[in-house]
Amino acid sequence: MARAAHLSFHPHRRPSLGDEGADASAAPESSARVTARGKGRGARSNASGRYEKEQREELDDGWDLDEDLPPLRTEITYENPRTIINFVNSPYVGFERSINPYRGCEHGCIYCFARPTHAYMGLSPGLDFETRLFAKPSAPKLLEKELSNKNYRPKVIAMGTNTDPYQPVERRFQIMRGILTVFSRFNHPVTILTKSQLITRDLDILGPMAEKNLTRAMISITTQDKALARSMEPRASAPKWRFEAIRKLVDAGVATGIMTGPMIPGLNDDEMESIMEKAAEMGASFSAMTILRLPLEVSPLFQEWLETYAPNRAKRIMGHIRNMNGGKDYDPNWSRGREITTPYARLITQRNRAARVRLGFDRENAPIDLSRFRVPVEVSGQMDLFG
Repeated sequence: MARAAHLSFHPHRRPSLGDEGADASAAPESSARVTARGKGRGARSNASGRYEKEQREELDDGWDLDEDLPPLRTEITYENPRTIINFVNSPYVGFERSINPYRGCEHGCIYCFARPTHAYMGLSPGLDFETRLFAKPSAPKLLEKELSNKNYRPKVIAMGTNTDPYQPVERRFQIMRGILTVFSRFNHPVTILTKSQLITRDLDILGPMAEKNLTRAMISITTQDKALARSMEPRASAPKWRFEAIRKLVDAGVATGIMTGPMIPGLNDDEMESIMEKAAEMGASFSAMTILRLPLEVSPLFQEWLETYAPNRAKRIMGHIRNMNGGKDYDPNWSRGREITTPYARLITQRNRAARVRLGFDRENAPIDLSRFRVPVEVSGQMDLFG
C-alpha cells in the first residue's frame, strides 16, 4: 500500500510585534506569556476544571513588563490512599485491574485522555495536570497488604493505563520499582505500558519475572519525528530511546510489544507502519493501536495546541476526528464501539491489521501465568507445605 509522505513537523512561528506587516492581534501578550511560562510543557493554558465555580482567564494587565514569567516547576503532593488496586469495569479496555502510582503526568502529552481526572482534584486539566502531581509513596506497602488478603485471587494487573508509572518523577520516588519488587516477591503477574526508557532501570526485576512468564511490556511510540515528539510529548523519552528500550527489554527476555497510539488522522498516522517495522527490528513481538480520543477538557487543549503548532492542518485534522465521532469531538459509542463504521477509522484499522500480519505481530502469545502466585512466608508467617 502506498503511503503519503510524512510532513516534517515544525512549530508555527507567531509573528512578533516587530515583524513587518505583523498583525498585533495575532499574538496577544497573554498568549505569549503563557507559552513562555509553559516552555517545555504540553498544554498552552491552564483553564479551570469543570467542577470549579470560578473560571480563571489570563489577560494582559497593560504593564508591558520585559521580564518573562518564571518557568513552571513540578510540584509534588503526597497522597495516602486507603487501597491501591483499582478494579476496572469498562467495555472499552482489555484489563480488569490496574494501579496508578501517580496522579497527573509530567510527560505532558497534549492528547492525554487522563487530563480530565485532575478536575476531580480541583485543578486544571491543562498545565496543572503536568506540573502539580500527586505521588503515592505508600503504594508498595498497600499492595503487599492487599495481595496478602486471604480472599485475594490473582488477576493480571496493568500499569500505565492512566498515567505513566515511569514519568520523570519516578527517578526520585521509585514507587514503581517498589511495586515491581512486591509483584516479584508474590509471583504476581503484571503488564506495563510506558513512553519512558526508564523502564530499563528495572530489568533486574523484570528479567527474572519474564523467565516465570509473569510480565509483558509495551512501549508507546507515536512518531519518529523528533520535533513533533518534543512538542506533543515534551517530557517523554525521545523516540530513538523508546526503540532502544524495546531492544533492551527483549534482550533481557521480556516479551515486548509496540503501542502505536494515539494515531492522529492527518498528523502522524502516515508513520504507523514505519514505527511498527522499526519496533519489529528491535525485537517487538506484538502490537496494539489506538486512535485519538478527546474527552471533556482534552478537546479544547488539543485544539489550542494544534492551532499553535500546525495551524494549516488543524481544520482538516479536526474534521477527520469529528467524522470518526459522529460529528462530535468525542463520542465513545462511535469511536470506541466494537464495530468501526467510519471510512478513515476503518482504513487505519485495516492498515494496522495488514502490518501486524506482515510483521508477525498477530501470533498468539502464551497467557501470563497466574498459577505461581504465593504469599511469601515472611508475610504470611506460614511455611509452604509443598515447597
